[in-house]
Amino acid sequence: EIHLFFSFANKYKIENSHGQKVYYAVEYTNFCTRNCCGAYRPFTMRIFDNVGQEVITLKRPLRCSSCCFPCCLQKIEIQAPPGVPIGFVSQTCHPCLPKFTVQNGNREEVLKIIGPFILCSCGADIDFEITSLDEQTVVGKISKHWSGFVRELLTDTDFFRIQFPLDLEVNMKAVMLGACFLIVSLFLLNLVSAGLSGIILQ
Repeated sequence: EIHLFFSFANKYKIENSHGQKVYYAVEYTNFCTRNCCGAYRPFTMRIFDNVGQEVITLKRPLRCSSCCFPCCLQKIEIQAPPGVPIGFVSQTCHPCLPKFTVQNGNREEVLKIIGPFILCSCGADIDFEITSLDEQTVVGKISKHWSGFVRELLTDTDFFRIQFPLDLEVNMKAVMLGACFLIVSLFLLNLVSAGLSGIILQ
């Protein structure tokens, strides 16, 4: 289980289930891209360990916003160490649900991710279920934690959680982290507001 805390500057603190900081992540993009593309912007996410060494790189290309055409489906590449692809997460075309396919470094399908029909966090967590390829067995989830009405309304901090099987191989855990960042950027953050308020990533 990994916890992610989002700050308005698009920097993330990543903790383990014991509350210990294990990584931090910084999104690299530019002000114009954020304002023009919003949730569909391309980015490079660099994930660092506690001594400042980059250990994972996430690369998301620019894609259009329609999920009705294969060329517009969203995807992200996970590299660990940087420059070495270990997995991919690609959006799957579906008329009603946000769905994704998780692949290993050989582009072999390993897991599926299925989101809810309605993406509303008012009073409850938003859960994206991690399932087997046949979608019959839930093996984990990616969640946006509901932190209460006052905190949701008055603060810029969001809290996300990734849960996956303990026996999942290390590379695939890193890929699931990449999946979380893709889902968060697409569905769980008000990125347009962040861009219009003049926030510049550092």
